[in-house]
Parts: sequence; C-alpha cells; structure tokens
Amino acid sequence: MKLARFTIDGTTRLGKVEGDRIVDLSEATSDCRGSMRLLLEAYGALRPRLESAREPSFALDAVCLEAPIADPRKFLAIGMNYKAHAEEAAAAGIKIPESQLWFNKQVSCINGPYSDIVVPAASTMVDYEAELGFVIGKRCRHVNSEEARSVIAGYLVANDVTARDWQFRSPTYTLGKSFDTHGPIGPWITTDDEVDDPHDLTLTLSLNGQERQRTSTGDMIYNIFDQIAYLSTVMTLEPGDVIITGTPSNVGIATKTFMKPGDVVRVEATGLGAIENRFVTETRRGSISAIATLPVTEAM
Repeated sequence: MKLARFTIDGTTRLGKVEGDRIVDLSEATSDCRGSMRLLLEAYGALRPRLESAREPSFALDAVCLEAPIADPRKFLAIGMNYKAHAEEAAAAGIKIPESQLWFNKQVSCINGPYSDIVVPAASTMVDYEAELGFVIGKRCRHVNSEEARSVIAGYLVANDVTARDWQFRSPTYTLGKSFDTHGPIGPWITTDDEVDDPHDLTLTLSLNGQERQRTSTGDMIYNIFDQIAYLSTVMTLEPGDVIITGTPSNVGIATKTFMKPGDVVRVEATGLGAIENRFVTETRRGSISAIATLPVTEAM
C-alpha cells in the first residue's frame, strides 16, 4: 500500500494511493484521529480494512498531498553514508567517520512533498541532499541486523535540506539541519511488502531540471538493517519514527551551488514516487503566539 495524508475541502485525512486516485481511509481509521503515527501503531489490526476500502476516492491531482507523517517522535539522519560523498566531504576537510554518524533533524522541520522550502534570511549556504527514508512500524529495542526488516513500516523520499553555515557552527549538526520547512518527505509511505529490496533502488535529484545526484541505494556504507541495529542499541525506536539514510555525492557545497529563491529541487526513488519543492524567500521571521505569565525569576 501507499499510505498518505491529504487535504481536500480544508480537511486533512488519511488515504491510500491507487494509480491516479486516492482512497479516503477516514472511516477505516476512525480511531486514529487522522494521525499516520497512530495508524502505523495499529497497522496489523487495521490492514484488512485498509486493503478493502474503496470509497470515497478522489483524483490525485484534485487533492493536496501532505507530509505522510506529521507527528513522528524522532527524525534521525545518518551522515556520510555513501563512499563517494564521504570522499568529497574529506576533500573539503571533513574527517570521514569511523562509525555511523547520526544526528537529529528536529520534527518541526517536516514539510510536505510539494510544499515550498524557505531560504532563511539567516543563511547563505542552503544545500540539498537526496535521501531514501524509512519509517519504523513496531516499537523495538536491541534489534539485530537479521531481524531489522521486520520493524520497518515502509519507505519514502526525503530531501535533507541543510543550512551549511549553521551546520558547521556547532559540534553537532542539529541546528543546520532543522530550519523550519527543511525536511520535506513523501509523497507517501510505500509499505515494506511492496519493496523487493530497499538496497536496489535508484535515487536521483535534479535542480531546475538538471540532474545533480544519482546513486544506487546499494552503495550505502551502512545498510538500512545495520542502521536499525546500531540505533536500537541506544534507544527505543517507535512506530512513526522517520529515519533517512544518507546522501550520495555532488551535494551543492561541493560545487558552491547553494539554493536561492525560485530554485526547484526534485528527488525521486525507484517505485517510491517523487517529491518536488520550490525554494522561496523568507518573508516572515515568526511571531510570539503566547507570552509566559511566570515571574521572570521562575521563567529563567
């Protein structure tokens, strides 16, 4: 199945994509309150109802596809996980890690598959990174590589948008990886049973119609199952957690190509669909929606 979130007539719903149509799963998932994370938690029990659902359905081009999961508890990413990319990073003076290099993208950066990406006024080095992502389907800890596939709900396409200047200001990458809108994912979650081998997909990225990145996911240094084993040694992985698996070579920083308003980036993976996002100028720096009422001494 291709599980999605979509908006029509001002309401966001859960659905499944079939060809050029999307089936509304609201009735079949009435206990999930519109949350993909809750759907994944109950997926085993819900699957027969999801598979049999046929109506109502809508033309895919008549709805707005949203990020397939909006409320994951974790959004994790691995760095320098393709040999050619690690080598280009080393050429720029970045040491190749001796083990898996993990960092957070804060969940507030999650963005839709076709939504605009903001070029922050605070950054002059916004970059793209095509990535294959996967979503955890079962709560798990201490999973070995041989069992790891059993905890995967499905796969999606991601662009690990990065503000390089902010990335390099801190010993951790989190700030440079977490600007609002810098985590577009989608266009849907393709369930694991529809993917023969996640390490045999072609991943590509184009900038304004010109191909910039292309790789086989089989070229990862640490494959998906080893990633799960490594992460679950440290932390409990939970349904809905989004994990992205590294980018190939030819990122923008390697050629001093940074995103500017009007640029369009498209990322595609075999059988998983494509996301396409336009970069736009930051027009508003945000607002304070609530003012703390605590005394200053307590608030500090």
